[in-house]
Amino acid sequence: MRAIVSVSNKTDLADFAQGLSQLGCEVFSTGGTKKALAEAGVPVKGVSEITGFPEILDGRVKTLHPAVHGGILAKRNLPEHMVQLAENNIKSIDLVAVNLYPFVQTVAKENVTLDEALENIDIGGPTLIRAAAKNFPSVIVVVDPADYQPVLEKLRGGDIDLTERKRLAQKAFQHVAVYDTAISQYLGRDMEGLPEEMTIALKKRYGLRYGENPHQQAAFYAEQSVEAKQDTGITWAKQLWGKELSFNNIQDADAAWGVAIDFSAPTVAIIKHTNPCGLANHDDIAEAYRRALSGDPVAAFGGIVASNRAINTAAAQEISQTFYEIVIAPEYEAQALEILKRKKDLRLLIAELSPDYSTALAGYLDFRKVRGGFLVQSSDSVPEGSVDLKVVTKREPTKAEIENLLFAWRVVKHVKSNAIVLAKDKTLLGMGAGQPSRIVSAQIAKEKAGEKTVGSVLASDAMFPFPDVVEAAAVGGVTAIIQPGGSIRDEASIKAADEHNIAMVFTGVRHFRH
Repeated sequence: MRAIVSVSNKTDLADFAQGLSQLGCEVFSTGGTKKALAEAGVPVKGVSEITGFPEILDGRVKTLHPAVHGGILAKRNLPEHMVQLAENNIKSIDLVAVNLYPFVQTVAKENVTLDEALENIDIGGPTLIRAAAKNFPSVIVVVDPADYQPVLEKLRGGDIDLTERKRLAQKAFQHVAVYDTAISQYLGRDMEGLPEEMTIALKKRYGLRYGENPHQQAAFYAEQSVEAKQDTGITWAKQLWGKELSFNNIQDADAAWGVAIDFSAPTVAIIKHTNPCGLANHDDIAEAYRRALSGDPVAAFGGIVASNRAINTAAAQEISQTFYEIVIAPEYEAQALEILKRKKDLRLLIAELSPDYSTALAGYLDFRKVRGGFLVQSSDSVPEGSVDLKVVTKREPTKAEIENLLFAWRVVKHVKSNAIVLAKDKTLLGMGAGQPSRIVSAQIAKEKAGEKTVGSVLASDAMFPFPDVVEAAAVGGVTAIIQPGGSIRDEASIKAADEHNIAMVFTGVRHFRH
């Protein structure tokens, strides 16, 4: 038995190679791997002993040789293949253990140059892996150190069956596919528009008990991307307390965190079924929570709480009075943790905030699965202060109304269309979501807000095709409205607003969230 071992990740390398050697396997290697094995006392030979040719071009060419790939690709069950190996003095290679240059880690570094990135694009490694995986009935291919011991145990027992060889080959092809995806992303990240072809690289974070419903299988995968910092969202959040997360928990937690970090001001969001039912800005995070809860105390039950500031003791005391599934924050005071951990069914997550708020939600692609394909779009990331408000009514909004209009405008983009939001004092009072008719959403928002509608502002995620929402807002005592504008019937809505002394502004920006 002969093996080629050449790895970037040297975890458990020496034990694996020593185990192969003890089984009578000749181990061949290259460069740093060969040096590491020799220093560990593992009998190892250079690949140049197979090729009869030295490593050249600073190691760029060392395994790209017929003596290597002939030994890997020859089909053992074809006599003509074995004859050709003998005629060319090539010996078969039975095991290939390879993992690739650390490309993603390299390009994640600050100020990495193009030359540095290119030098970390592995050529020989993927070629070895693909060749071995193609011929998996005859060649064992190992790309993950986690498979070292299982492979050794099976070899000690005699051999590795075809089913296991196939599993290792599938894993090998996926390993190369993820690697190539990272390189493609890196080379294409400064290009405008969306590419003609696209792959998405995912790595399993952990399995889930089930999906949205108990009869559905599910797992949680992390996107492997070089385009942006990946450890600031729910995907990489750490769980400090509570039972394991469910499929629905993760969806809601992601929605909650997305709302909270969309505000630079101290913010608490309460989410139910991915929609914010409570939301408020306030310098005192405990007060922000109290105001958020006031938006819909009934809907908040069993929801998710997200804060973009540390949870202090006062906030924890308030939160602990209501049943929630999850609390998410960038930090917790020690006493706050003690208080919240008294709730045995509560899950506590800590998520890292982006060091640069202005780019926290920018620069990512939004994927929506449909049967047989994906819809892909850039994120709905509109920085605070970038909306150009156009006053279209006779009355201009007051300074306080403008502040609340801008607050409501950021809230409404997180509510499912058709979306209507009522707000006052930078607090969500009521919202209507996901209704086929916008006027129904407005009526639901009014019902939730109750008497608090008086003196509030209204935000709509899309234009008004009719003046009915303006009329309903006037009945409820709304004083100002923010909406995109752009309907052929805009004048009817503007006229209705003027008749009721409502200030209305257009943004020219729509926030549909289907």
